[in-house]
Amino acid sequence: MRFLGIDYGSKNIGLALSDEQGRFAYPYRVIPNTARAAMMVSKICEDEGVDQVVVGESKDFKGVDNPIAKEINEFKTALAGIIDLPIKSELEVLTTAAARRDIGQDDSTDARAAALILKSYLEREVK
Repeated sequence: MRFLGIDYGSKNIGLALSDEQGRFAYPYRVIPNTARAAMMVSKICEDEGVDQVVVGESKDFKGVDNPIAKEINEFKTALAGIIDLPIKSELEVLTTAAARRDIGQDDSTDARAAALILKSYLEREVK
């Protein structure tokens, strides 16, 4: 089973893929957050044989939705309208900061953050 992880951001959307057995998560790519983003993700799911999507759920340390949470939910709704795959949420806190920690900010930071979200989900849900 192959998974796609998503780190939704206001400017960019980081994507990560799992291996075909759903054991490992690795950064895949970063796409711009435009009106066509959901369609781009749909095409990637088709091209890469994705079976399930995992979207980072943005909350603060108290468990309250961050300001971007509404946009994330709207994106998930748009995506659900064009793909016939399960879309799950995975709590994410400071994943972008963690992705920057070792090698700093670069063009793949958001994809590395998506890989952290996906890794967390896989470790908890996939046995």
